Amino acid sequence: MCKLLSIHRTKWASFILLLCFSGFTSAQLVKNIEEFNQAVKQVQPGDTIVMANGVWRDVELVLKAQGQQDKPIKLTAETAGKVIISGQSNLSFSGQYIIVEGLVFKDGYTPTGEVIAFRTSLDDLANHSRLSNVVIDNFSHPERQLSDLWVAVYGKHNRIDHNTFINKRNRGVTFAVRMNSEASRKNYHVIEYNYFGPRQVLGANGGETLRIGTSHFSREYANTLVQYNYFDRTNGEHEIISNKSSGNTFNGNVFYETQGTLTMRHGHYTKVENNYFLGNRKPNTGGIRIINEHQTVNNNYLYGLTGHRFRGALVIMNGVPNSPPNRYDPVIESEMNNNVVIDSDYIQLGAGADEERSAPPTSSKMHNNIIMGKYNQNPFTLFDDMSGISFNGNIINEDANNPLKSGFNKVPYSVHTNRHGLKVPDQALLDKINFGKVKLPVSKAQTGASYYPKKDSQIAFASGQKIKVKAGVDTLVDALKHSQPGDVLVLENGGEYLLTRFANIHHPITIKAQAGKKPIIRSEKPSFIVIENGGALELENLWFEGRESPDYKGNSVIRTSRYSMNINYSLSVRNVKVTDLDVNGYFYFFKAHAGTFADSIKIVDSEMRNITGAILELNKETDDLGVYSVENLTLSGNTFADIKEEVATVYRGGFDESTFGPMVTVTNNRLINVGTGKTHRTGASMYFHGVQKLHISDTEWTDSAPLELYLTNGEPITVIEDITLKGTPKIRANKPDFKTKNIVYQ
Repeated sequence: MCKLLSIHRTKWASFILLLCFSGFTSAQLVKNIEEFNQAVKQVQPGDTIVMANGVWRDVELVLKAQGQQDKPIKLTAETAGKVIISGQSNLSFSGQYIIVEGLVFKDGYTPTGEVIAFRTSLDDLANHSRLSNVVIDNFSHPERQLSDLWVAVYGKHNRIDHNTFINKRNRGVTFAVRMNSEASRKNYHVIEYNYFGPRQVLGANGGETLRIGTSHFSREYANTLVQYNYFDRTNGEHEIISNKSSGNTFNGNVFYETQGTLTMRHGHYTKVENNYFLGNRKPNTGGIRIINEHQTVNNNYLYGLTGHRFRGALVIMNGVPNSPPNRYDPVIESEMNNNVVIDSDYIQLGAGADEERSAPPTSSKMHNNIIMGKYNQNPFTLFDDMSGISFNGNIINEDANNPLKSGFNKVPYSVHTNRHGLKVPDQALLDKINFGKVKLPVSKAQTGASYYPKKDSQIAFASGQKIKVKAGVDTLVDALKHSQPGDVLVLENGGEYLLTRFANIHHPITIKAQAGKKPIIRSEKPSFIVIENGGALELENLWFEGRESPDYKGNSVIRTSRYSMNINYSLSVRNVKVTDLDVNGYFYFFKAHAGTFADSIKIVDSEMRNITGAILELNKETDDLGVYSVENLTLSGNTFADIKEEVATVYRGGFDESTFGPMVTVTNNRLINVGTGKTHRTGASMYFHGVQKLHISDTEWTDSAPLELYLTNGEPITVIEDITLKGTPKIRANKPDFKTKNIVYQ
């Protein structure tokens, strides 16, 4: 059947839409929300509603319709990828046999809790419907802690395929299968060939990429199939996939450098098979975590995973006896067989064992796995009695230590790169466990919307032009206004720069001077530099001096925006001098406000003296919900002298286990007369509260306040070694759960 239909356009070339699709009875091009709503009222089985190319701003699209299996109702773009839905907009649809395709959501956020919903009310759900070739890109609420869902799937027998979901920046699950009514259980949805693109570290709970169910309904069956999807650096939190229902299958998916795991958080009878986890030795990359009963983890490939604790390559949890639905059901009659683990650091058995999680795995198997590693020769950590797991036919490299005395055969470490670019053991070993060909089940190119490029949105420092900035009043401010992302602003050696306005940073920028005499930067504002949303800052070979600063308490050289920032920033300071921040009390080098988050802060080879506040104030997230301000903090090769408050105060409160930061490295620094100011509240030279990974080494304290630690939950790793304390009190800590070596008191 072929129809030539009149369409409302001003030019004859756009007047007609040629349809040659058997079964479609009519098509209507709509140009605005009023025409869309009118078309929805009249839509019949087989009809197509075509949204005109262009930007649709501030529209809430609601489609209630009843298609038929051989006559579906279609909502589509005039040209796939050229219908942009922006502003405060969303889409909801209900009925049956509906197809939505070709739309792009960007440059906005949903005014409700869901961007795309497979329902139009609590009772009107979508069944036998399809979402395909749709893009959601950075459609994120500006308040990073305000939660919403990008895709919420209700009903039954829906298919979600070949969509692209990238750059979710606020709290909330990217994609959720909802089961809060009987009409959405035993749903048999199929989620396949989607591209889940990069998601930044959230620094809080609520950053999952895919969740099926919730704890309230975790013992109900979803029977959802998740297959051949590509998860690309989806780093929101440590549960990349949070399985919270029963009967689901995860097959043939690829996880590329994801800082988290596929977690069977709740629910039973889950199958995890033929998935590929490519950590490539990136920090905190994880694999598969087993909780609950009758779980099957077979024939998965895991390479280069470095995460520990709940982010290990293979993790079997301890459970809670008679657990309520929202805690941890014990692992019973589960199996982890025929998996290949290459150059991955941690296999954790009985993870999370404590007074509450006191039930180790029972009636379970770990058979015929290949474990080959050259980086960590102590891959197994046992947190409880593992006699409830049967170990048999496993293969491990002969130089690895193994606390499990039986069920493992030792062989020489032998790994090579196969013709598919993957690290593999000898073929004879693969044949022994019947693993089959080591090849990605799906490529990145085979997933996502066909028309939308999969390129990184993050811009690297020093990737743009070099721009010389003359000394003078506000020349730096003017240069920043005209700069582009990645540019390098080169200041004159020995030049003097005065700021009478805030130097606002809106994109990644480098400010530096060539080797030689440092230029001096002063400011008449309470803050020299403000990192705004989207900004990132690199400083090198500069001198900041406080002589022209106003007589205010709480000044700073650098601070973040006072408003929520939903784009993570980074700050790098190298070979920088900071002096005489003393015009009034509490003058800080850097202050991070609540609602902002740094992927990385580094201060390296710098000298900072005579400061009435702290160097780094990273303690404004005080709700004790596991939220914090920085993921990675490095202090290396610096001298800090006559600092009245701390060099660094870092705070992560609460008992949430969904994140594993902050991670702090302090090495080769000198602290002289630090933390001894009369109005200093903590009385510490460095204060670390709830830091999950802390390594302090080769650092010297002289006539300073003590280092203070407050260790919280999550098995934090704290190592302090090769330090000297001259005229400085001993380390203060709330409990002695940290390692020390070569601490010298003088």
